[in-house]
Amino acid sequence: MSLNFLQNKTALLLDMNHTFMFGEDRFDKEQDYSVFYHQIGGSLPRSEIQSLIQATYAYLEARYPDPEFRECFPSVQGALTKVSPQPLPPKEIQKIVDTFAHHERGHIPSAYVGALQSLAEQFALAVVADIWAPSHSWRAAFDETGITPLFSALLFSSDYGMVKPSPKLFEFALETLEISPDDALVIGDSVRRDLGGASAAGIECVLVGGATHPSALGSFESLLEWVANI
Repeated sequence: MSLNFLQNKTALLLDMNHTFMFGEDRFDKEQDYSVFYHQIGGSLPRSEIQSLIQATYAYLEARYPDPEFRECFPSVQGALTKVSPQPLPPKEIQKIVDTFAHHERGHIPSAYVGALQSLAEQFALAVVADIWAPSHSWRAAFDETGITPLFSALLFSSDYGMVKPSPKLFEFALETLEISPDDALVIGDSVRRDLGGASAAGIECVLVGGATHPSALGSFESLLEWVANI
């Protein structure tokens, strides 16, 4: 596969989950959310925490693919207050939101840290990622793995109340980097969110993670495979 299209690109707009972060969204029925919640000082009983987080997740999951909420997506705290049968103390709300973030956030394998470092030597990098909880947990993960300085912009959807495939986060990234759509390339794993959002913003896209589409410039099994080929 020819990669000549990269000769005109100065910036990469990277998706995060399933692109260079993995093991995220641990919201299956087997999860015991109370373990982390009680570790950070929460006082509500396990049964209540299990119910609240599952209900909050279900509330957001139902709205995630809905175009009506694409540019007004609810916050985790907003969803929590909607599903809670009774008002919660502010300190408990924060602990529940932090617990939600802990289970939503994944990890960045060392091989992907190396790949990002290699890309940063050749391109300006930006993250354009969908997350539901407040971004501070992910920003901390970036700091812990040492990758924060590699990025010229970090655009997390929960900071803006919008989700892909809205083109707005991609457009914000272009504005921040002061580049045109022709200068950028989106790298992501989702046809609907990454390719769809990129196309709506007039930016070309490469798919990773096994996704394929005729509108993508290329498709690779992983970011690592793509980096090995450039």
